[in-house]
Amino acid sequence: MKKLIIFFVLLSFGFVSVAQQYYQDAVNEGMLRHADYQGRCRKEIVLPQVVNGYNVYKADLHTHTIYSDGVALPKYRVMEAWLDGLDVLSITDHIEFRPHEMAFTEYLEKYMSDQYKKAVNTNITRKAADSNGILVDLNQTVKDAVKVAADYGITVIPGAEITRKTEGDFNVLFTTDNNLIYDPDPVQSVRNAKVQGAVVMHNHPGKTRRNLDCSKTERILYDEGLIDGVEVMNGAEFYPEIIDRVREKNLFIAANTDIHLSTAVDYRLGGICRPMTLIFAEDNTLPSLKEALCAARTLSYGFNTICGDESLLKDFFVAGVTLKTLTRPDKTVLLLTNNTSVSYVVQQDGANQVRLEPFSTISIKVGKDEETLRLTILNMFFSKDAHPVVELSF
Repeated sequence: MKKLIIFFVLLSFGFVSVAQQYYQDAVNEGMLRHADYQGRCRKEIVLPQVVNGYNVYKADLHTHTIYSDGVALPKYRVMEAWLDGLDVLSITDHIEFRPHEMAFTEYLEKYMSDQYKKAVNTNITRKAADSNGILVDLNQTVKDAVKVAADYGITVIPGAEITRKTEGDFNVLFTTDNNLIYDPDPVQSVRNAKVQGAVVMHNHPGKTRRNLDCSKTERILYDEGLIDGVEVMNGAEFYPEIIDRVREKNLFIAANTDIHLSTAVDYRLGGICRPMTLIFAEDNTLPSLKEALCAARTLSYGFNTICGDESLLKDFFVAGVTLKTLTRPDKTVLLLTNNTSVSYVVQQDGANQVRLEPFSTISIKVGKDEETLRLTILNMFFSKDAHPVVELSF
């Protein structure tokens, strides 16, 4: 009898367990929904409020959609940015390189005008011979992104990419009309964007090269003061020498995905946080973000590496940690707590390096008479081979 009672109790628990796997749809009485299904959840990335009063905004300033050579629609890029914890996104589709257009025109051939067919057949729309040959609206990708961005609290920076392969690639940000940018001369293309008040970023400066030497086009653009920032990180590429270049020329530093596929595939499924540019601005509006980039108030963050201005790096680290003191008769024990989503590699003078994981605490012993903890932050760079040193009083 006792065994029979236990059997029925277990059986009842089994039915409850099965019942909890589903719930009634709110509208359709004939539909159940899987209770274990996890909806779209944003990954929150907690960063410190730096002492100078600026807010830090997480941005990707280099992305592509199906309107050029990416695989996703603009609205997906916006949703993807929100899921990955970003605040700011720039859609920067190629002006000259739009390979998907041929597939579009073949699919819609019966509906295409003779003028457009002729342009496609002569490669004008795909290679953009001149402004009169661009029959599509190169602002459409931005328009589509802006339509949905408000629903996610994402600020979309209008932009495009000027792509000239061996001569260099450049993102033009805060543009007003992408249709007026193209010129056969890449330097003139950048000048055309500058007339619109654009901020210009030098993309992946070492891609497909053996070094970081500037091409003829790049030298002209730097000499004329037309470059405002440079990518030190592009996807998984890292160019430490660029840290010195941006410091010497007072440019903003950037880390971006240059995403063409999906950040879920390229980063999140592998447990990796996508690279991002940290912008220190008054608020998340286009004027404030533009002012911050022009003032070079940025840090690059990717693969647990942070690069930028030395003082800003120090402020960023100090604002994100707290120190607690435990006094003992012959020594002092310090508890250093990381209150952010950033992982740090720290080294006390004369000691081994220690990893300070996000939202964790490490114990550090110091002499009884010491009043300052001196740490070198090894995964922060203000030069290609130099790390900031912070001093925490206790």
